[in-house]
Amino acid sequence: MVNKRNFWVDALIFIAFLLAFEPALTGIAIHEWLSLAFWGTIVLHLFLHWQWVLQVTLRFFRKLFHSSRLNYLVDVALFIAFVMVMLSGILISRSVLPVLGITLSHDRTWRFLHSWSADLMLFLVGLHFALHWKWIWNTFKRVVAQPIQAWLPSGRLQPERVPTNYIER
Repeated sequence: MVNKRNFWVDALIFIAFLLAFEPALTGIAIHEWLSLAFWGTIVLHLFLHWQWVLQVTLRFFRKLFHSSRLNYLVDVALFIAFVMVMLSGILISRSVLPVLGITLSHDRTWRFLHSWSADLMLFLVGLHFALHWKWIWNTFKRVVAQPIQAWLPSGRLQPERVPTNYIER
């Protein structure tokens, strides 16, 4: 049940990331508001994995599996990049801040930092995804593919073999 919940939260985060990453796809206003919602899902993700974060942090310099240490370092770098993207994004906001009655000067440094940290974040999300691929694939099969298979009349994802000519009948 926990894996199922984590899978759907992570899927939501990934979809929000993909939509928010390219403002030309959604427009600036949706990009900014979706990014704020994305922040909420990241906080939820951290909350759901907080025990792992604490355990790995406490054991980081002791006996810790190489993959756990690598996951931890990638996750910390991803979190830092995410904070940089969010902070710089808020500081260059053209939609969210004006709604709140706040106007800031648009400094090119913040735009550069926003773009650079977003690119870094994209790389780190890909790396995070790759490091967790086995869990993602196995959970996808269990949470998505198996229920779909159960709904199909034959219980299989592939259709019955259809003869290609009359001789095979």
